[in-house]
Amino acid sequence: MPTRVALIGANGHGRWHRRLIASLPDVELVGLADVQPIDPPPDAPAFTDHRELLTATRPEVVVICTPPHTHLPIALDALDAGCDLLLEKPPVTSLAEHETLLDALKSSGRSCQVGFQALGSVAWARFRSLLPGATSLSAVASWKRDDAYYARSPWAGRRMVDGALINPLAHAVMQALASGTAAGAGRPRRLEVERYRVREIEVEDTAFARVTFESGLPLLIAVTLAGEDFIAGEIEARGREGRMLLEYPTDRLALPDSPLTEVPGRTDLLSDLLRHRAEGTPLLVPLESTADFTAVLQTLTEAPEPQFLEARIDGPHRTIPGINALLRRAASTLTLPSEMGVPWATKPYRRRLPTA
Repeated sequence: MPTRVALIGANGHGRWHRRLIASLPDVELVGLADVQPIDPPPDAPAFTDHRELLTATRPEVVVICTPPHTHLPIALDALDAGCDLLLEKPPVTSLAEHETLLDALKSSGRSCQVGFQALGSVAWARFRSLLPGATSLSAVASWKRDDAYYARSPWAGRRMVDGALINPLAHAVMQALASGTAAGAGRPRRLEVERYRVREIEVEDTAFARVTFESGLPLLIAVTLAGEDFIAGEIEARGREGRMLLEYPTDRLALPDSPLTEVPGRTDLLSDLLRHRAEGTPLLVPLESTADFTAVLQTLTEAPEPQFLEARIDGPHRTIPGINALLRRAASTLTLPSEMGVPWATKPYRRRLPTA
C-alpha cells in the first residue's frame, strides 16, 4: 500500500514539495492545504484549514511548509492525528517551542524530520567525516533579493520569523553549526553578531556572526542578501592538514589535496523519513539535532534592530558596495567588521547561547 502523504502549505516552496511527492514511488498525495488559492491548480483534494485536511484525508505523513510561526500548532495537530512529520526550516521559533514539540513527539511515538536538505548529501557526509581536528570554521554566502521578496507575504522581513540568518540563509547557519558538532567541538556556547539592513525591515539582510563552541573552536558566518557576485554558500574548515571547502547548495567539495569537485548523490529528506518509517533507520535531520540552530534563532530575535546601511539602488535591487570582499575577509580572519575598523560597523551584540 502506498504511504498517504499530505502537504500543508502548498504554495511558494510548497510547489517544490508537490513535485517531489509526485516523483516518489509508493506515495499517494491525499490532500493539500493553503490559506490562499493553490497555484498551480490542485492535483489532490484541497483545503483552507489544515485540521479539515487531517480529518478528511487521514494522512500517515504530513509535510509542513507554512510560515515559521505557524509550525508548532500545525505540527501538534498532525501528531494528534497520528502523523509523522517533515517540517520545513526553521522548525520552531524558540527553545520552549522546541521542547514542546519534542515532548509531543515522545508521547505520540511519531517522528519529525526537519527540512535542512543539504544534510542529506554525500558531499556533506564526506566533509563531515574529515572534520575532527579542525581548528576553525567559516561560512559565506552572497545572494540578492529584490523588493518583491519582502512584499511576498505579511511576515516577510518580520522579527522572529525572517532574517538572513534564520530563513533564506538558514542552511548556511545549520550546516556550519553541524560542522562544529562533527568536529567534536561540543555545543555552541557564545554568539557575537553584527546585523545590518538596507531596507525598512525588522530583521537583517546582512550579518556577521561569530560562534564559539565549548572546545573554543571559532566559527565565523558572513552572509548577505544584498550581494555583488553570487556566492551560493560555502562552509570552510581549516586545520593541521590544510583547508577543506564545501559548497553545500551544489554538493561540490574541495579537500586539501584536490580542487573543488562535484560529489554526486543526495537523499531527499522525505524519502529518508519514509525509509525510517519502514525500516527504523535513523533520520538524517531529526528535530533534536536542530536545537543549536533554534538557540541561535532565539538569541537573534532578542537582539536590537539591525543597523541601517545606505546601498546602491538598481531598480528593485539594493547592493552594498564592497560587501563580497568584506564577507571573504571576515571569514578568512574570523573577525567582525567592527574589529576591522569598517566605518559603518556597529557594536556587536554578544550573548551566551541558551541550551535546550
